[in-house]
Amino acid sequence: MPAQKIVNFCVIGAGRAGTVHARNIMTRVKNAELVAIVDSDLAAATKLGEELGGLAVFKDLTTALRKSEFDAVVITTPTFTHASLTIEAAEAGKHVFCEKPMALTLEEADKMISVTKRYGVKLQIGFMRRFDPEFTSAKKIVESGEIGRPILVKSVGRGPGLPPPWALDPKTGIGFLAEVNSHDFDTLRWIMGDEYSSICCDVSALIRPDLREKYPNFYDVAVVLARFRNNGLGVIDGACPVGYGYDARIEILGTEGVITVGEIRGTTLTRVTKDMRVLTESFKSWRDRFRDGYINEIEHFADCIIHDKEPSVTGVDGRKALEAVLAAHKSVETGRPVALPLA
Repeated sequence: MPAQKIVNFCVIGAGRAGTVHARNIMTRVKNAELVAIVDSDLAAATKLGEELGGLAVFKDLTTALRKSEFDAVVITTPTFTHASLTIEAAEAGKHVFCEKPMALTLEEADKMISVTKRYGVKLQIGFMRRFDPEFTSAKKIVESGEIGRPILVKSVGRGPGLPPPWALDPKTGIGFLAEVNSHDFDTLRWIMGDEYSSICCDVSALIRPDLREKYPNFYDVAVVLARFRNNGLGVIDGACPVGYGYDARIEILGTEGVITVGEIRGTTLTRVTKDMRVLTESFKSWRDRFRDGYINEIEHFADCIIHDKEPSVTGVDGRKALEAVLAAHKSVETGRPVALPLA
C-alpha cells in the first residue's frame, strides 16, 4: 500500500483564525488539502467554502464526521469548545490541531491529552511563534551556547483590538492573558528550556475601564514576572487593545550576549514629511506578523501525521502555558507569587 502523501483536513471555525488556516491549507501548505469547513454559523462556513472553490460545509463536527472523509481537524473555535471538539475528533480517529489557549481548565487539558493518546492520534497546539523563522533562529542560537546561558527572557505581546465578548466572560474565557499572551508564556518556557517555578502578576484596566461595569475582573494591561527552576527570570508585558497595531517582540539576555527578535515597524517603507515627521507602519494583525509561522506549523503537523512522528509542540506544551496563565490569575487574586506546578 503506497505511503500517505497528503493529509486531508477539516477546519472547525470560519472566523479569523479559521480563515487563515483554511486559506493556507488550500494554497500554501504543500502536504495538506482542505476538504471541509465546520461552523455553527452556516452562512460564514458557506461563504468561506465558496471562496475556496466550493468546499463541503457543515454546521457541526458530528455531521462532518458522518458525511465527509478527512484525516485531521484544525480547531479554531472559542476556547470553551476546545475540549469537547478534541474528544469527539479523537474518538473518531482524527488527528487534532488545536488553537491556543488549549482549554479553560487543567482538567480539560488533561482529558484532551489522554483521549488523543488513547485513540492513537496526534495533538498539536497552535503556538506559531515556534515556527516563525526569526524565533526559531533565536532558539537555535540559544541552544548553540553563543550567548552563554539564558538568564532573562522578556516578551512583549500586545493586541490591537479587544478579545471577543466570550473571552471576557469568566464562564467562557480567561481574558487576554490567555487569548493573547498564551504565546508569551509558551515562548518564555521554550526559549529558556526550563520549567516555571513561580509566577507573579499584576493587572489593571487603564484603556477600557468602562468594561469593569459589565466584567468586574476585566483588565487590559498586565505585567508578569516569572522564575524558572534554574533561577532564570522571565517578564511578560501584555496589553489589549493598544490600537496602534499587533506587537510581538522578545529579548533574550544570556551570560555572554543578548538576542532581540521583532520590532514595531511592519514595513521598511518610511516617509519623511516637510514638517520633519518620520512615518512608517506597524503590523496590523498577527496574520501579517506571523504569516510564515502559520504556514509552517500546519506543514509540520501534516508531516508528523504522514511520517508518524510526535509534533514538536504537544498537548503537554499547551497545558504548561495554560497552567502559567491560571497561576498568573491566581497571583492577581492573592497579591502574591504562585508556585508551580499548581496543586
